[in-house]
Amino acid sequence: MPDRSSEPIRWGIVGTGTMAGQFAEDLRLSEGAELAAVSSRNADKAKAFAARHGDHVTAHTTHTDLLSDSAVDAVYIATPNDTHFPLAGAAIESGKGVLVEKPLVTTSAQAVRLATLAAEQGVFLMEAMWTRFLPAIAKARSLIEEGAIGEVTRLHGSLAFHHPYDPESRFYAKEHGGGAMLDLGVYGISLARLLMGEPIEVAGEWRAAPTGVDMSASLTLNFSGDVKAHLSCAFDHEGENCFIIEGSRGTLLLPAPFIAARAVLQCSNGLAARLAAFPGRSVPSRTIRKLAARLPLPGIRQHVFPYAGYGLGFEIEAASEAMRLGNTHHRLMSPLDSARTLEIVETVLDEANRLT
Repeated sequence: MPDRSSEPIRWGIVGTGTMAGQFAEDLRLSEGAELAAVSSRNADKAKAFAARHGDHVTAHTTHTDLLSDSAVDAVYIATPNDTHFPLAGAAIESGKGVLVEKPLVTTSAQAVRLATLAAEQGVFLMEAMWTRFLPAIAKARSLIEEGAIGEVTRLHGSLAFHHPYDPESRFYAKEHGGGAMLDLGVYGISLARLLMGEPIEVAGEWRAAPTGVDMSASLTLNFSGDVKAHLSCAFDHEGENCFIIEGSRGTLLLPAPFIAARAVLQCSNGLAARLAAFPGRSVPSRTIRKLAARLPLPGIRQHVFPYAGYGLGFEIEAASEAMRLGNTHHRLMSPLDSARTLEIVETVLDEANRLT
């Protein structure tokens, strides 16, 4: 990529789906980045997307044309999971910086191959694990490091969004990299590893949809110091979707949905923690959690980090700055880090762990 250290990174988006649209909208809110082009196999969709998200956005009908566009510095890949590996490889070969919607790819071996290729080519590569870049997550890390809740003893994280079974849906299609672990489970694993380091032991189990992909899964990560992270993900129900970090002198809670955290609740006593993480998916349960997150209650200190848009701007700015500096990865989200998360996914989804 030519030296444009004082200019915005010009992004091209591969795909025109929901995540592509959210990324384009948050680009407008981001410093040092702008949308230059989009590609879709459907010419009408590409043109409509370009018109909707800017006055000077070029619409391409192939990703090859987008990768050949000299007005594009970097690409965001927002296509189905099974296309991530070939598209990211082509983008790296073209010399464009690459941000790939999670999961980076569908296997750990593919992630290592892409990491190697990006390093060899001197090209930036990152998984779009946007949760890691949120200010609320940074605050949770600093509170842990400061000892605000004492020694961490246990983590709990659930992420479940109901998607009715449809064999044609990308969520359930094995050939498209479907499954709850790749779509949702990677968030909890990635966050637990960010906070606690590498687990020394992994255990889990999963239930299959009729198509053979995991419809739900639960796992336990054991860290040094006898710290355990209990994580779960699912397509067959709506979950509580919060993330809890228990310590010897308090508890931190990332309210639902934790992947888009706008606050950290610091609970100094057991009652406060139980209110903030009140279990259940009923309306009263959700109401109690919302009140604990919003009202000034004894024992709960609120650290609030509001933001505009969908929250993707933080990763956009981080990736753009890393590219301006000539880096091939970001310290918070390297491709080998993504590979390690995928290794854990593969360990859990071993056929021996399948529930009947």
